[in-house]
Amino acid sequence: MRRAPSPHASDQWPRAAEGEGQARRCRKRPGRLLAPSRRRYQIMLFGKISWQLCGLKKLPWSNDSRYFWGWLNAVFNKVDYERIRDVGPNRAASEWLLRCGAMVRYHGQERWQQDYNNLPTGPLDKYKIQQIDATNSCIMNMGFDHMEGLQHVEKIRLCKCHYIEDDCLERLGQLENLQKSLLEMEIISCGNVTDRGIIALRHLRKLKYLLLRDLPGIRDKENLVQAFKTALPSLELKLDLK
Repeated sequence: MRRAPSPHASDQWPRAAEGEGQARRCRKRPGRLLAPSRRRYQIMLFGKISWQLCGLKKLPWSNDSRYFWGWLNAVFNKVDYERIRDVGPNRAASEWLLRCGAMVRYHGQERWQQDYNNLPTGPLDKYKIQQIDATNSCIMNMGFDHMEGLQHVEKIRLCKCHYIEDDCLERLGQLENLQKSLLEMEIISCGNVTDRGIIALRHLRKLKYLLLRDLPGIRDKENLVQAFKTALPSLELKLDLK
């Protein structure tokens, strides 16, 4: 007998979009999901987008797989505005971040969410992103529209994010929702970040802690320190730019 749908089904967090959740069937044994991995997720999702490859006469990544993964990472960062409208900014941003290999922690919860196929279900307004850990993720500027509408993000960690560049940080500094909520930020080993992107973070007026480590693109440390002292005098700025 089929179970009747919930009378409030439209107010529930759905599981992954159709086609993206099929990978939950791939398990080591019943009841146990595979360990989360961005590369594994990319392979699992490949079936959904493989039809796009059928019309290509020449594979541009045939001589270097980096072209392929760069293209695929761009697919993962593409913004689906209808999805944001249907499920809300927190759910849509969660899907984007986990799809790209990042993790999120929701307000009022201790556990980090890192398995895309195990995203929680429930009321749309229940799970609000409080922290983002994008270590080793493939998030890039074209996906940052997902950040709009997130009202409760207090901490963001960007570590070894090869696609993060100045435009991404400038975008973060311009978002009014983050200007009102973001308290801590860590940027570590992001080789494409320069002084221009870091200085743009001075607009995050609630920022209390900023860690900058292993950023070879930063050239004028003194000017950087002075800019933050002027804009955010109460900020704790930690620099390790060797």
